[in-house]
Amino acid sequence: MPLHPRTCSCLYSISCLLDALDGLAARQFNQSTRFGAVLDMITDRCTTSCLLVFLSSAFPRWSIVFQGLISLDFASHYMHMYATLTMGSGQSHKKIDQSRSRLLHLYYNNRTVLFVFCALNELFFIALYLLSFSSPMLSPSLLPAGDKAAGTAQPGNPSYASSLIFATPGSAWAMELARANKMNSFWPWVLAGVSSPVMLGKQILNVVQLVKASKWLAEGDIKARRAEGLPKKK
Repeated sequence: MPLHPRTCSCLYSISCLLDALDGLAARQFNQSTRFGAVLDMITDRCTTSCLLVFLSSAFPRWSIVFQGLISLDFASHYMHMYATLTMGSGQSHKKIDQSRSRLLHLYYNNRTVLFVFCALNELFFIALYLLSFSSPMLSPSLLPAGDKAAGTAQPGNPSYASSLIFATPGSAWAMELARANKMNSFWPWVLAGVSSPVMLGKQILNVVQLVKASKWLAEGDIKARRAEGLPKKK
């Protein structure tokens, strides 16, 4: 991931496509299980969060945004999964009643909508990942101290920078220097522009999912407490 954008993007995309196919295979061979549903969601969260962690290091000024996206993604899906398993008598997290949320019902029950939202959401982050390999200049805050660094530790001036890379190969600025100008930014910008509205829509769905699942669990708590006669009157 840090140094091979084309190979990583290809493998990541294949992983996302296989994620779409495994559910079809499970249904085709009548092998759908709760374990499979939970595992499917966990692998999705792990895959996306790994990419977002990299993006937070590649674009440090935006790290708080990527951290927020990771938190929202995990919180929303965990709450939703837990609510459907406990409140829905073990039903699949994709079986959402329309009365509970029309948006989530459409998202989970229309396979075309689900595929488009998931695919373009991942495509947006892949585009950002590719853009990290097209930056023409290093972040000034990452440049090493010294009188030569400011003038020569930039892409196109390898004489001084290369020696520092070998001296500090794991440093943030060395990684950024190694990524810089590795590919043209035109297509990544196009992909980011096309997929950004859907990505934003996906985050809105995550918020709706988190709120709805929280309310569903709260409703269950209220019923359980009433059944136990709580709170008890003094």
